[in-house]
Amino acid sequence: MSKIKILWVDDEIDLLKPHILFLEKKGYHLTTCNSGTEAIDIIEEENFDIVFLDENMPGLTGLETLSEIKNRRESVPVVMITKSEEEYIMEEAIGSKIADYLIKPVNPNQILLSLKKTLDNSRLVSQKTTSSYQQEFRKIAMDMSMVNSYEEWAELYQKLIYWEMELEDIEDHSMFEILESQKAEANNQFCKFIDKNYPDWFDGHDAPTLSYNLFKDKVVPHLSKDQPTLFVVVDNLRYDQWKAFEPHLSAYYKKIEEDPYFSILPTATQYARNSIFSGLMPSEMKLRHPDLWLDDTDEGGKNMHEADFLEAQLKRLQLDLKWEYHKITNLKNGKKLADNFKAQKENDLTVVVYNFVDMLSHAKTEMEVIKELASNDKAYRSLTESWFKNSPLLEMIQQAQQMGFKLIITTDHGTINVKHPSKVIGDKNTSLNLRYKTGRSLTYEDKEVLAAKDPRTIHLPSINMSSSFIFAKGDLFFAYPNNYNHYVSYYRNTYQHGGVSLEEMIIPFAVLQPR
Repeated sequence: MSKIKILWVDDEIDLLKPHILFLEKKGYHLTTCNSGTEAIDIIEEENFDIVFLDENMPGLTGLETLSEIKNRRESVPVVMITKSEEEYIMEEAIGSKIADYLIKPVNPNQILLSLKKTLDNSRLVSQKTTSSYQQEFRKIAMDMSMVNSYEEWAELYQKLIYWEMELEDIEDHSMFEILESQKAEANNQFCKFIDKNYPDWFDGHDAPTLSYNLFKDKVVPHLSKDQPTLFVVVDNLRYDQWKAFEPHLSAYYKKIEEDPYFSILPTATQYARNSIFSGLMPSEMKLRHPDLWLDDTDEGGKNMHEADFLEAQLKRLQLDLKWEYHKITNLKNGKKLADNFKAQKENDLTVVVYNFVDMLSHAKTEMEVIKELASNDKAYRSLTESWFKNSPLLEMIQQAQQMGFKLIITTDHGTINVKHPSKVIGDKNTSLNLRYKTGRSLTYEDKEVLAAKDPRTIHLPSINMSSSFIFAKGDLFFAYPNNYNHYVSYYRNTYQHGGVSLEEMIIPFAVLQPR
């Protein structure tokens, strides 16, 4: 490996001979000079990995030299060294994007630390992260074998997400592959847990917050006539995507509560989101609101009546609130609401359903360019973060903070990158979703699905007397035998929802107060 090349600029460079010898013994290659003018000439002729620059020199000052160096070699890191602790010099230097700032006198170890921090940071962080995950790997594996409650599954999933985001930029890709296999095994165990416990969650047993009681149990306690609330439901938002864009809220809001909750099955918009707004399970929605509910095989939009469902729930809960509901399905609608958001200040509750992430997952299936941009979970997170930073939603949140709104952010379900096909056969009335099917006489691989032969046991409506539901496990997706290869190649590595996985079922709920 070639030596790291350092340029050290100081009008008293001879006094720094001990420092220079110390660094040369450590394997660094040093070039020295004692004026800004000389430094600029050297920089034009030669590339350096880093520059140490004295601030107080005769002729060109350090700040003037810094500006000239950056004009010629914008990417080279510069460490400013100065006797002065004057604030304006620090601010000027930091504004000029220096890599570090040291106050004289400096000792050799300070210089070495600055070098490692500036040049070796990513490598050292990578090594430390890899080492930490290797230790944590064994603990996660042990925890996974003993997890036996929904709280423990939520905690384990958050731990896996933490390490996934920590490892995403490290150089050792083998660690990431180990994590991926650990996630796959976690999903395998999670599916067994859901298969065994999910029906009992509706019978008074120890159960998590689910879609149908989210509003009553988690949102209502925060509603008040003393402070307006902005309740945002971002469709299709996974926990890792929430974690990716959460930091962009910190300038405006401080988090007072974060508690994952569980989507009902199917983890699909028409079931889970309608359940949030109605406060009912799907079979009860169909029974109480036959004019609003549509089955899978019915014609028409399945989420056209969320405001009606919410109105009925608010009446049932005897909540006398001034509220409005807005669904954003495109940029034009989002900009319009952001531009007129001040009109919401008289409401006790403003509900915004934002559909971008769902559109993104569908676009990945349909459009080659999105397949490239969101080729894996890391890229999918990054794309979601980029959208949020530049979205009308963030504009609304900024305005809500200025107007004193409490902020609640959640979703209806997550999504998973599907990798492997699972063959299924059904009649022409079988539903079309890739992660769940409902219909009569379904033929499938038993070990690859969670089956509800009697939908009533999990509070789902039957299209007819002999209808059943099946849900794909892990990263499987359903494919019909006819035109099988084309179907599989088209849908493999796309983001789908409706089935059973950590990514689809364990989803974010956060309450934030304005700063």
